[in-house]
Amino acid sequence: MSADRLETTRRALLAGFAASPIAAFGIGVFSSAARAEAQSAGLITPNVCMVMPEVTEGPYYLGEGLVRSDIAEDRDGVPMRLRMQVVTASCEPVPGARVDVWHCDAEGNYSGYARQGSDRRADTRGETFLRGTQMTGGDGVVHFATIYPGWYRGRSTHIHYKVYLDDRSVLTSQIFFPDALSQVLFRTRPPYNARGESDTRNSDDWIARRAGEGAYAAVREEPGGYDAALVVGIDAKM
Repeated sequence: MSADRLETTRRALLAGFAASPIAAFGIGVFSSAARAEAQSAGLITPNVCMVMPEVTEGPYYLGEGLVRSDIAEDRDGVPMRLRMQVVTASCEPVPGARVDVWHCDAEGNYSGYARQGSDRRADTRGETFLRGTQMTGGDGVVHFATIYPGWYRGRSTHIHYKVYLDDRSVLTSQIFFPDALSQVLFRTRPPYNARGESDTRNSDDWIARRAGEGAYAAVREEPGGYDAALVVGIDAKM
């Protein structure tokens, strides 16, 4: 496929996401009543209001409390703004929650560990890229400036996160992204295109399947990059 055709495909996909993010992701059409409920509750995406299932933390959590919203550091990649809104099962925003996020770079490497990437050759011990902590405001929202995640063998594209209330972990989960967008970026945009498409789609990733439809970010293109948003439902009584 030519570069021009790939770019046309990418823009067509994004137009679909903007017009109907939930339907475009292949996870069901959201009803008008539910959209109205989301708007009245001030929620940033309409994937409400469900308590997120716990999924595996993964082996690369540091938990060092790097309080910052800009987590990209020196990592090359497509800029992405990540917005997360922590709410209860009744759609009430949760202020004062701590949200930790971490993900791999365009080459599939996590910071802070040896034997990184699909070939296990990278050593990133002592580094802290693509990790950060924020506290939710009165609207339950946190913001992170990062890059679109890369991939590594056996997993679809994802971001890890943990939510704490009063230093008590109440949720460990992951955010997933539409395969169609990920694969176009991985084929066409540097530095991702040095590795090409990922080897695992969401349907083949058991963690993505367990996380369910509510774990997919709503993604839209904006000048210079992307905006990804997710409502995170928690059981505040845990």
